[in-house]
Order: sequence, then C-alpha cells, then structure tokens
Amino acid sequence: MIIKVLGPGCNNCKNLERVTREALSELGLDATIEKVEDFPTIAGYGVMSTPGLVVDEKVVLSGRVPTVAQVRDLLTAAAS
Repeated sequence: MIIKVLGPGCNNCKNLERVTREALSELGLDATIEKVEDFPTIAGYGVMSTPGLVVDEKVVLSGRVPTVAQVRDLLTAAAS
C-alpha cells in the first residue's frame, strides 16, 4: 500500500501524516508514506484544498484532518 499526504507542509498536513501513521499502526498494516508538497502534482490529483490523502493513487480525503478512527476506516476500505 502506498499512501501520499498532499500539502505544503503546514500543521494540518503534519497532523494528517501523524493520524495516518497511528491508524496504520493500530491496523498492523505495512505501507509506504510519501509527502507530496509540489502544487502542480497536488492539483493533478484534483485536490484543491489541502491536506489530502491518497491511497494507492486514489484520493480518499481532502480539505480536512480526520480522526485516527476515520483514517482507520478509510484504510480498511482501501485494503479490501
């Protein structure tokens, strides 16, 4: 599983990365997390409001920082 955190490196982006790592740990999933800070690349995913979360090249969230439980649900759905 490849997960990308989209955003310029702001606090919300850092918080999204943190809750994503927590959710992965709770689920026991192995994934690669990449940070994407390049605006043309972010826009290429159709994300106009950061932070964004991409799982295996599919945008699953944008414009907010979810809870760990919400990310866990998104990752569980993406893994199945």
